[in-house]
Amino acid sequence: MPNSLSLPRVAGLALATTYLTACAGTGPELPSASYAETQSAPSAEYIIGPLDEITIHVWRNPELSAENIQVRPDGRITIPLVRDMAAVGKTATQLESDIHDELVKYIEQPIVSVIVNEFNSTFDQQIRVVGSTEQPASLPFRANMTVLDAMIAVGGLGEFAAGNRAKLLRIDRETGEQNEYRLRLADLLKRGDSSANVMLSPGDTIIIPESRF
Repeated sequence: MPNSLSLPRVAGLALATTYLTACAGTGPELPSASYAETQSAPSAEYIIGPLDEITIHVWRNPELSAENIQVRPDGRITIPLVRDMAAVGKTATQLESDIHDELVKYIEQPIVSVIVNEFNSTFDQQIRVVGSTEQPASLPFRANMTVLDAMIAVGGLGEFAAGNRAKLLRIDRETGEQNEYRLRLADLLKRGDSSANVMLSPGDTIIIPESRF
């Protein structure tokens, strides 16, 4: 029959299907990042790390404020009336509270604000992208960061990348267990499939293998 498939061709198609299935990324997929989520979803607050640059404002007390000060390698900062205060491991809100508690000894009802100007993230606040990409890198995590944001920052997929076999490694902060999730980077970057875009969490690692073909 002219429309029938020969036995060798059927066997070849079956073998190719099996091979493609084996090449697929392992692990479950994460929920898609919708446009609304990217714009407004809450995220874990940034944790201040060594060498981060911060600005501290004390309302109506400019002499106690400090602009563009760098957190020392030992994790501490010094500002007027506050010496050697630990900053590393705290959110901006927590540092505001600690500075307030020190300043209240000297002035009445200090109002303190802390802004992180430059992020030189600690290890567990970084996003790492490794493997077949144009520019493997460690990136500072920011609120509502997605896989698409990270891939734009590293210049996209490499020439021989197997984008749909990529995976994301994520540490469960409660249990310490490492979980693995499948990523569809080729669908996202080459086909514009927005359902393949997912939210990132601090400490995530994206691994992109090369094609086996």
